[in-house]
Amino acid sequence: MATSLTKSNVVLSNTEYKVVGTRPIRHDGTDKVTGLAKYGADLNPAGALVCKLLRSPHAHARIKSIDTSKAEALAGVRAVVTADDLPLAEDKIEEIGETAINVRFLSDNILASTKALYYGHAVAAVAAIDQHIAEDALKLIDVEYEVLKPVLNVLDATGEDAPLLHEDIVTEEFGGGNGKPSNVASRLRFEKGDVDAGFAAADVIIEREFDTATVHQGYIEPHAAVVHWNADGHINVWTCTQGAFPVRDQMASVLDLPVSDITVVPSEIGGGFGGKFPLYGEPSAALMSRMTGRPVKYVMSRAEVLEATGPTPASHSRVKIGATRDGKITAVDAWFAFEAGAYPGSPIGAGAQCAFASYDIPNGVLVGDDVLVNKPKSSAYRAPGATQTGFAVECVLDEICEEIGMDPIEFRLKNSAKQGTRRLDGPVSPRIGAIETLEAAQAHDHNRTPVGGPNRGRGVAMGFWFNGGGPSCCTISVNDDGTVTLIEGSADIGGTRAAIAMQAAEVLGIDAHDVSPKVVDTDSIGYTGGTGGSRTAYATGLAAYEAAQDVVRRMKERLALIWETTPEDIEFSDAMFSSASNPELTMSFKELSGKLSTTGGPITGSANVEPTGAGPGFAVHIADVEVDPETGKVEILRYTALQDVGKAVHPSYVEGQMQGGVVQGIGWAINEEYFYNEEGRLMNFSLLDYRMPTALDTPMIDTVIVEVANPGHPYGVRGVGEVPIVPPPAAISNAIYNACGRRLRTLPMNPGRVMSAVLSDPM
Repeated sequence: MATSLTKSNVVLSNTEYKVVGTRPIRHDGTDKVTGLAKYGADLNPAGALVCKLLRSPHAHARIKSIDTSKAEALAGVRAVVTADDLPLAEDKIEEIGETAINVRFLSDNILASTKALYYGHAVAAVAAIDQHIAEDALKLIDVEYEVLKPVLNVLDATGEDAPLLHEDIVTEEFGGGNGKPSNVASRLRFEKGDVDAGFAAADVIIEREFDTATVHQGYIEPHAAVVHWNADGHINVWTCTQGAFPVRDQMASVLDLPVSDITVVPSEIGGGFGGKFPLYGEPSAALMSRMTGRPVKYVMSRAEVLEATGPTPASHSRVKIGATRDGKITAVDAWFAFEAGAYPGSPIGAGAQCAFASYDIPNGVLVGDDVLVNKPKSSAYRAPGATQTGFAVECVLDEICEEIGMDPIEFRLKNSAKQGTRRLDGPVSPRIGAIETLEAAQAHDHNRTPVGGPNRGRGVAMGFWFNGGGPSCCTISVNDDGTVTLIEGSADIGGTRAAIAMQAAEVLGIDAHDVSPKVVDTDSIGYTGGTGGSRTAYATGLAAYEAAQDVVRRMKERLALIWETTPEDIEFSDAMFSSASNPELTMSFKELSGKLSTTGGPITGSANVEPTGAGPGFAVHIADVEVDPETGKVEILRYTALQDVGKAVHPSYVEGQMQGGVVQGIGWAINEEYFYNEEGRLMNFSLLDYRMPTALDTPMIDTVIVEVANPGHPYGVRGVGEVPIVPPPAAISNAIYNACGRRLRTLPMNPGRVMSAVLSDPM
């Protein structure tokens, strides 16, 4: 159920704009519901070969030799490649959406060179005339392994005698470290104020430890691509990705080619949530395409997706918070350790920065470790890192509220970040809506209605995400019928075509459906960052706004020639041009569009932007649960998500983002986890065993859109998609405690863990 809050100055009226804030049917809706939209696996070029990858059966093993001769001799096999066929990758950092990775490690993750570092690590690739022959060929590749002991969690990986994944990695930290090889790839530290004095001033100090599991993004579409290395040396890549330009740049780095030799064509994408930025099979397919002169297609199975693509990292946290009896936080001390997987680069930085960002903390220290383990290289997953750290912080805050006898929302209001608050990691908050969102939660019917009934409880938690900016480009061409065609480079995952088109339509004063948005390849638009980090509706929307303004400027110049006046004399409002000096001179946008071909030719507006004023986002969630004391099952009875979105461009899509984040957060909280055996083999590699929430696991999710305009955007837009996944695990954990009196500090809080807690001290 989606609702609107009517409290003054919290939710603004949609009447202030003609298009922005309305709910038009999405531009790509018809193609998607009728099956005409083309996704990654839908492209089948004539003569395409099928690519299959041989994957390691060991989580940690030295590769002593690979013999591909039998596979190469099999009828129907056209090419086989190993890491030896890849160029020697250099040590340089490549941005891949919401994270970054050393190109040498990126290349080694694509095809293992000296070691297989996780179960499912690709060690060779085959291209054959059909899938069955390709799979048979994989069985003929002889790999000699020296099996090594794996490390599967951060505590084991940081032990004194832990096996090293990489003998040449030493901990990067401020001050240089000790130079000794380690599985701790990097360590960060943020500090503010006098922590000792802060704890000395506290009346209550609570310190707890928490664990979260490895969790996958769970996108419905597996990774898929077609690669053709043309005879002229140019590579065309058709792939389902969140960022065509990041894919192009990664391909260029791994294959040691200039970016101008590569064109990436993004398909429609069946979900990503941060997990569809990195390369996997594309470089192998490219090499085999060059060998054969034919396109090569690869599509992952669901098992491969779970075994070998980047999930979000498991984590271990220790959080200590001090507060006074009257509810003021005096000091915090936290250590967070994230599993990077087989290569450095977990979202530990973002997680640590987000941990306390919702609050005004006078004294604090944060330490974060990026830890190597024998699991797939971690990838971004919706507010990467923030859910793990938020779970720990928000649960400790709930304990403090109980200890001092203060309402959880009132406590958060008393400590809330606001404009001018300096975060522990340094930045000062601009105009933000944390307080307004808390006030909306405090006033909401959900907060004021008793939960009622035995074994039922209510929990509250807050969440933060920075929201992103970065480069975006847009081009708008005016058609002679008064419509426009909008060209942009942001993959559409959650309705961003509509949000971007609507911002252009608002400037031009035309209907949203008079804008035809197209997502194009890397040769057809300027560099545009990937769709992630809650940047797209904000940053590419701003590019569309500026491109539309450019169209207006150019049309004024054209009309000035017709009216024999100056562009400065011409005003534009609500799709109508008028002369300031002669009120009788007026012309509509549509009418002028029809005259362009006879008065100087077509008009195209364009813009290149790299905005930095994205504006942080905040959410407050309220969850009611019922715990079955006989089975440990947790049922979510009611859930309300309140969030400051700046300005909801398309409220339906905003509500959908909020609800989708909640559902994924519920999965983190009570269902989802990777389960590895002692040898590091993933045991639940299908969606039958890796259980994501269904409609039976979730209630109707109530959403409240809070709008505190972002001053960094002409319509006040903030990012939306990341924040709603942050609070659910903590809100549900706090609700479970209020239902059964047991605090669970390990995710997921599945029936087994709940029963263990209940049976340790029966209800």
